[in-house]
Amino acid sequence: MYLPPERVRTEPPSGGRPGLGSRTEPEPHRPQLHYTPAKNWMNDPNGLVWHDGEYHLFYQYNPEGDGWGNMSWGHAVSTDLLHWQELDVALPADDAEFVFSGCVVVDEHNTAGFGDFALVAVYTSSYPGTGIQAQSLAYSTDRGRTWTKYAGNPVLDIGSGEFRDPKVFWHEPDGHWVMAVVEALARKVVLYGSENLKSWTRLSDFGPAGATGGAWEVPDLFPLPVDGDPQNTKWVLTVSLNPGGVAGGSGTQYFIGDFDGVTFTADNLTSGSQDCSWVDYGRDFYAAVSWNNVPGGERIWIGWMNNWADAAHVPTAPWRGAQSLPRTLALRSLGGAIRLVQQPVKAVRTLRCGAASTLRDHEVGPGRTTLPVRGAVLEIAAEFELGTAERFGLTVRGGTAGEGTLVGYDTRSGELFVDRSSSGATGFSPGFAGRHGGPLPAVRGRTRFTAYIDRSSVEVFGDRGQTVVTDLIFPAPASQGLGLFAEGGTVTLRSLEVWHLS
Repeated sequence: MYLPPERVRTEPPSGGRPGLGSRTEPEPHRPQLHYTPAKNWMNDPNGLVWHDGEYHLFYQYNPEGDGWGNMSWGHAVSTDLLHWQELDVALPADDAEFVFSGCVVVDEHNTAGFGDFALVAVYTSSYPGTGIQAQSLAYSTDRGRTWTKYAGNPVLDIGSGEFRDPKVFWHEPDGHWVMAVVEALARKVVLYGSENLKSWTRLSDFGPAGATGGAWEVPDLFPLPVDGDPQNTKWVLTVSLNPGGVAGGSGTQYFIGDFDGVTFTADNLTSGSQDCSWVDYGRDFYAAVSWNNVPGGERIWIGWMNNWADAAHVPTAPWRGAQSLPRTLALRSLGGAIRLVQQPVKAVRTLRCGAASTLRDHEVGPGRTTLPVRGAVLEIAAEFELGTAERFGLTVRGGTAGEGTLVGYDTRSGELFVDRSSSGATGFSPGFAGRHGGPLPAVRGRTRFTAYIDRSSVEVFGDRGQTVVTDLIFPAPASQGLGLFAEGGTVTLRSLEVWHLS
């Protein structure tokens, strides 16, 4: 039954950001939960590392404008992965090179000779004059505030124009550095080894495999325990590709297997994009990479919340580009297979404002029902018991003239989905409007998910993160309605909890 209306919060709580959702807000689509630079273009996250009490987020950045170009590394730091301080550009482009994607490691034992515990960036130099892409180094001895490019750059050059995005980690059993880097158009991840970050030896190749409909980019390779058992560890290789993603445009796939310090061997080799293991079934999660050196060994990553097919046209200003919520990764046994699962970092719960508005054991009939809760920045946890409805779920960021985004479940296909066909501004890019979803089996006749709604995005995590859908949306600022819908029959809402987030 419904809570009495007077007990349900209908406006954002006091103490939130002034002007939240107001028509006079000068940047109505500026995210409140997600990192964006103050101005200009941003794409891939780079150089994710924890060091000396700070999480570092570097990213592909254009200091000169809101379109792709002049690729440099922007920089922000945080102590909790939620509140970010934007710093000066870390690695600027110049006439000699663009600074493409890469990583940062903490060189605890001074293997490169830059100093104990120096931060060392391993990045792709893209040389405008020749089109060659090669791997280079830069280092910092002042907590990442200033950087010096290594005089001996590049440190790895195979003479290719499609050789990029190094991710480096220390492999303790063998006592050496390992680099995963892509030969993009060959659809290969190539592994290299080094004792000092400066001299690299080719170890092995992986691929082509899985989805091969576009260029491979931004690899990551890391171990995770299965079902939390440290005695049963598998390795995860993630690879982004553009185009060829599951929702069209760019997307990210993963492989699970074993790594012996030289070779990665996948257990779940597949061919054809429809058979791949996707990290996110939405259209707007790309180039995700994980933080190095996180205390306690947690594996946390973040992705560019955009799609190369739409990114140049999204209607935001003076910035263009946002990062996803940081997500904690795990491996879970599901349906006889091991799957990568992800959920927002627990610190997101600290953004909740007061108690949740709740609704329990409510039958949802055909059509749409408006709830007495409104908001542009929300956390929503829902559980439904299947009935006769073919599709059902929530309408978020609802407004006049039928505006709203559907977050729901399709019983015919067994899919969790986001439908942004009527989400607001959609005409700026031909493929933007539409429905995106992924498989989510019902458990004992029920389905559950948690959705994080921000001013210009929806991130949905089905059944503790086994299926994730991330989509950008650009509704009118006043469109803050929340409702329920069912099509083709009825469904029972067993529980609904809604928190405003500040």
